[in-house]
This record gives sequence, structure tokens and C-alpha cells, in this order.
Amino acid sequence: MTATVPTVDTHRQLLRLATAGSVDDGKSTLIGRLLHDTGSLPTDHLAGVTSDAGVIDLAALSDGLRAEREQGITIDVAYRFFSTASRSYILADTPGHERYTRNMFTGASTAHVTVLLVDARSGVLRQTRRHARIAGLLGVPHVIAAVNKIDLVDYSAQRFAEVQAELDELATQLGSGPIAAIPVAAAHGDNVVHRSANTPWYTGPTLLEYLEDIELHAPSPTPGELRLPVQWVARPSGAHRRRYLGRLAAGTLAVGDEVVVLPSGARSTVTTLDTLDDARSVAVAPLSVSVELADDIDVGRGDVLVSAASEAATPVAAREIEATLCWLGQHPLRAGDRVALKHATSTVRATVQSLERRLDPESLIDQVGPSELVLNDIGTLTLRTASVVIADRYADNRDTGAFILIDEASNDTVGAGTITLAREVVPGKATRNDIKWHPSSLSRAERAQRTGHRGATVWLTGLPASGKSTVAVALERALVTRQRVAYLLDGDNIRHGISDDLGFSPGDRAENIRRVGHLTRLFADAGVIAIASMVSPLHSDRQIARELNEAAELPFIEVHVSTPRVECERRDPKGLYARARRGELKGLTGIDAPYEKPLSPDLRFDTTDADVEELAQRIVALLVERGILDE
Repeated sequence: MTATVPTVDTHRQLLRLATAGSVDDGKSTLIGRLLHDTGSLPTDHLAGVTSDAGVIDLAALSDGLRAEREQGITIDVAYRFFSTASRSYILADTPGHERYTRNMFTGASTAHVTVLLVDARSGVLRQTRRHARIAGLLGVPHVIAAVNKIDLVDYSAQRFAEVQAELDELATQLGSGPIAAIPVAAAHGDNVVHRSANTPWYTGPTLLEYLEDIELHAPSPTPGELRLPVQWVARPSGAHRRRYLGRLAAGTLAVGDEVVVLPSGARSTVTTLDTLDDARSVAVAPLSVSVELADDIDVGRGDVLVSAASEAATPVAAREIEATLCWLGQHPLRAGDRVALKHATSTVRATVQSLERRLDPESLIDQVGPSELVLNDIGTLTLRTASVVIADRYADNRDTGAFILIDEASNDTVGAGTITLAREVVPGKATRNDIKWHPSSLSRAERAQRTGHRGATVWLTGLPASGKSTVAVALERALVTRQRVAYLLDGDNIRHGISDDLGFSPGDRAENIRRVGHLTRLFADAGVIAIASMVSPLHSDRQIARELNEAAELPFIEVHVSTPRVECERRDPKGLYARARRGELKGLTGIDAPYEKPLSPDLRFDTTDADVEELAQRIVALLVERGILDE
């Protein structure tokens, strides 16, 4: 038999659908029937699943894995392609077995339609309800039930009506609209592509007719909805400017459009736009593009270009995410666990702040406050990220509203999630409504009187290799020599423990400084002179540390170690500047990352050819002057 190739319109739409349902409901057979009856099978493929007696094993057309053929079940998501005269289709055959629920979650995540298979004999089962719920959580626009094996109940209109009633009850439980149902016999082709004479009582569309009539809409086809996650930065040659490459997740883009780069907020104008279509002047989602900007600004992988128009919808620069998650890992997920969160083209570290709910697949009722999520569980949770995530709600954008979780030790994908709410949390300024600060039973004055120690924070900031740590070590020794309790919080030491989950992105650096700011506050409150030696290049980050201490009425002394960059680069004890000059290290403060000098530090000095002990004594003298130390 030779496959029939339909005449197609070059502008036809692409529809993505996913099959779902319980084991043995006939998903693979239904897919095989669609492929066969639309003439979408290569001749050699068809011959490979046809017996000597001429019987076609339709299920084998989509069960591609050897284990699937041996066990007679679908294990992995199988993608198949077919077309009609008016539309092209990508079909995801997702597993029905409860063990592989995670595969259904990922397979349906991009679908426009979910075809829910229901065995006419068994009706709606546990896994049917679970898959319908997943389709709802994923925001699949259309859900239709194919009541399969209607031939095995003698094409009974009464039995079909009973199953339809079960589906109506399921829709009520889910809070969704009615679930349309079609009686089909996939093995024989009844009402799949061709209308069946065996169901004269059914007057609705065949499955293919239903799919053909679904209206599709382009994702946010307006300039103000622009989302372009940057995947790669390229420079074809020295004569060319940098190009930023990525796939449009929403909106449109054209030469002359003003854009904002998030999270930095830098603005520029598109001067060059390339797509695979040379005749195209305006790019629309989901095209891949190459963009050149008018200004030389810092843009890297993970940044997102959005519209600069005043009426544009701006995504949230989120540090806290509420999400629905399907857990894919072999080990349970618990509150406090740390994972890598991959969102669009960026990957950041994240901590599970809390597990809110877990879905009971039998009752479709959420269990509040579960202790853990185990393999294939679906639940809601709150994640706190170490760096900013440029996020939308999944309901608004499926690309920028979805993410996966990765185990950093094994590099396995352990979770797939959809964002329900993204919150901007300013480090150091966010307040907690669910907990209260517990003050000590000792007043600070009583503690100082009895111990003879008053606490404070000394914050040394400056370029790498400026001499901050050297002065800090000398200051700690000088204070202890005076029989005062002092402790040095060195940046490298902090990253061995409290901040070992942080990298060196701008967001991670800000989070590291926030954590050190909280540490200095606690140390100072205990009567210790906390000495923080941190590059802390941005004024806003240092201001957070200052405000944390000053809000608790604790002295905060900022010391700017103002050694010139040339001298710092000459010293270069860790070889950082040399690596940055060779292009091996990106984002080094003073080379390709900014350093904002303190405008009004409490003390400023240059360590070039200076006596370190004398510089430490200058800080001691200032502590005496501020009444923190006695004469």
C-alpha cells in the first residue's frame, strides 16, 4: 500500500496534541489509526508492522521502544507527525501507566489539545482523572474524550451516555467546562477519521473533524508582549558588532523597535534583525532571530529583551516563585532542598521554601502541607531563587512561565513546573508576615555593661587585590590584642559554607552580600565587632548591609580601600586579572563588571606602599572616636 500525500497549503497551521488516559485504553492504536487513515505513513514503516496475513498492528506504529513492544505499554513520550489538506499535526503519545505520569506532564506541556482516551467498558478511571487534572494544570486549551472500544460494548448508545455522564461529573470536580466526547473504535477506524455507520445515534464530529475545527491563535502577536530570551552572544568578525541570538517566546520584533534588557534595565534600539526568511522584516513568535543593538551594553545568555514601549507588559524580575510541580526524581522533595532551576535560557540556584499542597489523584482534592513530594507526585510549592528570574505566569506565556528543576549533583532533571505567581523580592528589604523577630531577654545595654563589649560592623569594600583582607586580618588582631571580641567574615570563607550554593552572577553576588549583612547584624548584636571584607561593588548592595545594621541601631562603619586598579592588577595574587584579560573569566569587577565607589565612606585609604598595621590602627581610632571602643 502506498501512502497518499495530500495537497497542502504552505500557510497551514501547526496543531500540537497529546493523547492521555489509563493503560490499555488504546492510545497507541488510536494514533496508528490517525496516521494510517490520513495517509501519513511511509510505505516501509507500514510494511514493518503488517503481518503475513495482512493485519496491521496499529499500536506498533507509535510504540517505538523495544520494551514498549515487549510489554505492550507506552513508556516514553512518542512524537508522531501527520497532516491533512488544511493543517499539520505534531502528536505526543504519552504513557498511561501511573509509573510514567511525569512523561504525560512533559508531553502535554506544549499541547493545544489533549485527547483523553476512555475505555467504553471501564469508564473513567483513577489515571483518567489524574491526566484530566494535569491537562487543566497545564492550561491545555482543549480537552476532548475519545470513548474508545465502543465496538466491545456493541456500539451501545446507552453505555456511551453513561460514560458521558462520568465525564460531566469529572469536569464538575475539576471546575472546567464540559468535556466533549466522541465514540470511537480505533482498531476499526469508527469515527476517528471517517464517520461510522455503526453509530447512527451519534451526530457529532469525528475526531479528525473536531481537530480540524479548532481555532489556533499566535502567542501574543503584538510588539508590547515581546519576550526574547538571549541564548547566545556572537561576533562574526572584528568588523561586526555583537549579535544576540534566541527564539521569540512572545510578541514581535522589527528594526527600529526600542527594547529593554532585563534584569539590568539597559535600553537600546534594534538596528539589525535576521531570521531564516530573508524576505521577512518583522519577526513573530516562535521564530529564532539574530539581533543587533545600537548601543554597546552588557547583554548575556539568560537576559531577556522586552519592549520598551510605555504600554508594554513587563515580566516580573522574580526572586520568589509559586508554582505547580510534577516531581520526577527518585528521591523525595522536601522543604529546604536546594536545586538548580532552568528557566528559558538561564539557570539559577533555588531553595524550596515550602510545600503547599499535594494532589490526591483519586479524589482530586489537594492535601494541604505535605511533608514531601515523591516520584510522579503533583503539588504546589514556593521556590526562592538565588538570582533574578524574568518570569511570567504560565497562563500568560507557556515559555517564560515554565521551568525544570535539576539535581546539581547528578545533573538529572527532577522536576517540571509551571509558574502561577512570580514575586519580586528585594534582598534585605522583604518582610516576613509568618514569623516574628524574637528579641533577647538581655537588653543590649545590659549585655555591654556585663561583658564590657559593644558590637559594631566594619565593612571593607574595594577592588579585588586592593588589600581589604590584609587590612582586615591586621584589624582583627589589633582588636583582640586590646581584649575585644572581633571576628573576620572573609568573602571566600563565607562561600565555603553559608553561601556555598551561590555562584558569581550579579544576582548571586547580591544574595551573598545580603547574607553577610545579616551575619554582621547578629554578630554586632552579640557584642562582637564583625569585620566584613567584601568586594561588594554596588552601592545598593552595601546600602542593604548598612540598613540592616542601622535598623537594629547598631554602628556600621564603611571603609573604602581605594587602591587603584593598576596596582591591584599588578599584585593579582589569585591570577584573576590575568584570566580576565585572556577572556577566561567573565564578570570580574574592575575589568568587565562595574565598581561603584562609595560616595561618603566613613574612612578611605589606599594600600599602595602603605603600612598595613598603621591602616588598621586608623580604623581602631575611628572605633574609639565613635564610642565603640574605650581609649
